[in-house]
Amino acid sequence: MPPVPGASAASAPPAVSTTPSAPAASGAPAGPASAEAPITPTAPIAPATPEAPAVGITPADSAVPITPEDPGAPLAPEDPELPTTPDDPAASSVSFDPSAPSAAVASSVPSGSPGEASGQLPNQSEGVWDDGLIARRAAGGAQEDDVVDLGGSASALTGSVAPDGEPRTGRESVYDAPLRDRLDALRELVGLSRTRVESGTLAEAGRVLDEASARGRLSGRHTVVALAGATGSGKSSLFNALAGVTISDTGARRPTTSFPVACSWSDDAAPLLDRLGIPARLRRRPPHNAEAEAQLSGLILVDLPDHDSAAVAHREQVDRVLALVDAVIWVVDPEKYADAVLHDRYLRPMAGHAEVMFIVLNQVDRLPGEAADQVLDDLRRLLDEDGVALGEHGEPGATVLAVSAATGRGIGELRGTIGQFVARRGAAGRRIAADVSAVASGLRPVYAAGRQYGLSEEAREEFADRLAEAIGATAAGVAAERAWRRNASKACGSPWLRLWRRYESWRFPRIRRSAPGASAAEEATARQRVEQAVRTVAEQAAAGLPAPWAQAVREAAVRGARGLPRALDELAVTAGVSDKPPRPGWWPVAVLTQAAMTLMQIVGGLWLSGQILGLCPPNLGVPVMLMSIGVVGGPLVDWACRVAARGPARRYGLEAERRLREAAAGCGRARVLDPVSGELLRYAEVREQYVRVLGTAQPTAARVG
Repeated sequence: MPPVPGASAASAPPAVSTTPSAPAASGAPAGPASAEAPITPTAPIAPATPEAPAVGITPADSAVPITPEDPGAPLAPEDPELPTTPDDPAASSVSFDPSAPSAAVASSVPSGSPGEASGQLPNQSEGVWDDGLIARRAAGGAQEDDVVDLGGSASALTGSVAPDGEPRTGRESVYDAPLRDRLDALRELVGLSRTRVESGTLAEAGRVLDEASARGRLSGRHTVVALAGATGSGKSSLFNALAGVTISDTGARRPTTSFPVACSWSDDAAPLLDRLGIPARLRRRPPHNAEAEAQLSGLILVDLPDHDSAAVAHREQVDRVLALVDAVIWVVDPEKYADAVLHDRYLRPMAGHAEVMFIVLNQVDRLPGEAADQVLDDLRRLLDEDGVALGEHGEPGATVLAVSAATGRGIGELRGTIGQFVARRGAAGRRIAADVSAVASGLRPVYAAGRQYGLSEEAREEFADRLAEAIGATAAGVAAERAWRRNASKACGSPWLRLWRRYESWRFPRIRRSAPGASAAEEATARQRVEQAVRTVAEQAAAGLPAPWAQAVREAAVRGARGLPRALDELAVTAGVSDKPPRPGWWPVAVLTQAAMTLMQIVGGLWLSGQILGLCPPNLGVPVMLMSIGVVGGPLVDWACRVAARGPARRYGLEAERRLREAAAGCGRARVLDPVSGELLRYAEVREQYVRVLGTAQPTAARVG
């Protein structure tokens, strides 16, 4: 591995004190001058000889790690939130060229920071030296010089700049247009559904929108990849092998990794690491290597604790970071590759994220002969059962590889695959797209209709007929027809017949009996009919809708039905039968004809009476003829009027029934159907947004008009 730029190959690294009582030189100036400041150890590790150059040491060449039993070993704190001691002072012994790409230590210090004011590096203080790494291998201090502490935070950056020097525009630089459209549709979907769908159902959608917005504001040139695995799978060894230097602790003690450790192959990674919640003391950059930096430029690799750790806090950190990274490398071993915890809790639920997943079978050096291929085939079978698509034959999906971190087998292929994956710079968008697809799949029961939904014309007509029946429209029409005929009979009937009917009504008056509570019973029956009509139309409108929207339709119908019976009663009064039906144009002619017939009867009768009394000359022909015409013509005119009145009376009754039906239908439409249609229209709009979230163009079968 080439030396770190700016480091003197002829100068030996200073001996590092492993005892807490070794103070640092607080007055040493920053820069190259501070690299020459001696550090007086009290219990030094044997320093390297002057002939040994300060070059990177591979994990195989590193010394035995300092164990907790070593009284001189600085222990990393268990809680990243607690105050920690500064990082390794050995890094200060290396002189960095400001123009070199790896000289990121001094630039990561904000202006006016205490470290700058005192002439120290950001991770230097007068206390005990502690580099904050989960593990530190002591190899004469040479290996520590190769790992650069990234440190820094988002607050120390003024903004993200694109490679061409132009400032970033935010989400547009990370997500493509189709994904932005899906995110906008998901945001509209959540906004339209807040009053109809429970907040817990929309919680995951809100989280994805928040994370998409947060990731979209950060760099699109970086790809955050997490190394996840079970206890003893060798993910920390694989992490060190990919980094080319020992950064994460390995050993037999379980759990070994307690906190996420990050390694970045490029600058400006602090905002992304701040989002992951990785403290500055756990951020590292591998030694300068032009080939590795060109291959893995933009990669941020994160070593996670064990997902099956006995410590609950470790599992919580794994779940938290997995929800934020752009991709994940699942490290399995020949013994636990079929572990139910891995498949049931992670791989199967994340099957839709196959394009941003790698499944690496580590420790294949432990498998004899063709056993590695057999285990790989069985692993692929399990992934297929989990629904994880495999990226084979040019199809998108998860990548399955076999490596050995101990022997280096397959590490080059894995590094090259990761480099190609990072070079495409689309992992963040694919991860968010997979999250959106997972949210859409989870929300399918809430937005996907089982069949054609809405109100048909037949259902609307049936509802209007039920209301008309409840209001008594048919009976009102029959009553109007009878009233018209009765008026026609009064106007065109014989006077003698009218006098006889008046006499009968006077002599034998009708006794109208009304049973007590009859009106109340009729009113209750009408109310029940209205309620039944509302329930029926609500069920027809809600048929095929998802549960929340079906419930919203029913509630809208019930709210409208509360004042519907009273409104229908008022309409029955205002739009009912008129007391004075209209008279047709032929009525005056019939009345005059009937009067003439009556007059002829009277004249003929008086004439005959005069002849009988001798007051008039005898002449029976004329008076008898007049009386005959009057007696026969009167009933004929009455019968003709009755026949002529049938058509107008029927039309009048139908018109009265139609007015009541239209009034009842209008009242029901305003109070029930319009609110129900409003809910159906809202659901149609929400369903349209849901189709946009799915990213497919599916027709919506709806009847809401």
